[in-house]
Amino acid sequence: MFLVEQYKGCLVTEQAVEMVERKGTGHPDQICDCVMDAISVALSRAYLEAFGTVLHHNIDKGLLAAGRVEKRFGGGEVVEPMELTIGDRATFSFAGKEIPVREIALAAAKEWIGKNLRNVDPERHLEYRIKLAPGSQELTDIFARQGEVRGANDTSAAVGYYPLSPTEKTVLSLERELNSERFKKLFPETGEDVKVMGLRRRDELDLTVAMPLLAGRIGSEREYFERKEAVAHEMRRFLQGALRNFARIDLHYNTLDEPGRGLGGVYLSLLGTSAEDADSGQVGRGNRVNGVIPIARPIGTEAAAGKNPMSHVGKIYNILAHRMAREICNSVAGVQGAYVMLLSRIGDPVDRPHMANAQLVMEPGRRAAEVEREVEEVFEREFSGINSFCLLLAKGAFPVS
Repeated sequence: MFLVEQYKGCLVTEQAVEMVERKGTGHPDQICDCVMDAISVALSRAYLEAFGTVLHHNIDKGLLAAGRVEKRFGGGEVVEPMELTIGDRATFSFAGKEIPVREIALAAAKEWIGKNLRNVDPERHLEYRIKLAPGSQELTDIFARQGEVRGANDTSAAVGYYPLSPTEKTVLSLERELNSERFKKLFPETGEDVKVMGLRRRDELDLTVAMPLLAGRIGSEREYFERKEAVAHEMRRFLQGALRNFARIDLHYNTLDEPGRGLGGVYLSLLGTSAEDADSGQVGRGNRVNGVIPIARPIGTEAAAGKNPMSHVGKIYNILAHRMAREICNSVAGVQGAYVMLLSRIGDPVDRPHMANAQLVMEPGRRAAEVEREVEEVFEREFSGINSFCLLLAKGAFPVS
């Protein structure tokens, strides 16, 4: 069922206060989301190569337990490694053939960590606990039923929107810059555990950034504060491009720091992530699939990371809702913004939602009723290509956080 209507709420850009968060590559929650999804992609690839189809699996239960380190200016040691728990369900055998699920999961986890966390050795700095088991007969049977499109594995809802607000764009772009190859070459002493919190008060943006400096590259407290100021200066330079959207931008970086307190007054990290000794991580506590945590926007409760790309609507509809909202704005004249809500019912084909609702922000003088048929055509077009979309999900073509 499709339902198109006029958006009747207050636009986030017209509210006096807007809050937006972004957790970066090395944040423990982001690590969990990305690693679990990398495992799902690796398993999907193995299933496709062996059987020509993606079999039942959900790798969406993950926990990164913090380790313990000893830090000093100039270096330190890992005293106790971090522990990554990889959990939930997978298909271990099919058509008389065994699938090395645990080996695939472990290899994918180590590969992601090795590629994305420069100072973390996936062999020495982490221990792994794999708690994967075969799925329930009823959910596994979805994959044995006939039909071109898989049935939804759950009754679940998702929401997406477009476009991002200037605050959302600024928060997202700043974190991506701080973890970019360019920035890390310019400031190799910075770690990957970046968190950006944006607060817009009317037309002024206040940004609070946390990003550690690496103990092995900082020889003293004095050097820490010198390098910190250089990093902050480059951040402010980068943010000049966003000033066209705000009356002013204030930046606050590592605000817990206090000169004169030695190691107790600086944000140093040995490995570049707070999971080394301070903070644990969990799937689903990080960014939404459009890359931010938008406090003033509707947010679904499903975590997309690691879920099955062919039947789990918690992944399919989460990403598809944002994609549909963007397509509506880009292809339907008169639409300035869109919120899309999708609802599945367990067992129904994923291309036949129980409800697909579009709430449209129209140009002045235009009404949603004028473009209702065009929006429905976007829905029809996107759902008709659901198999291709799901295969792209299976190959990791869309980020989940």
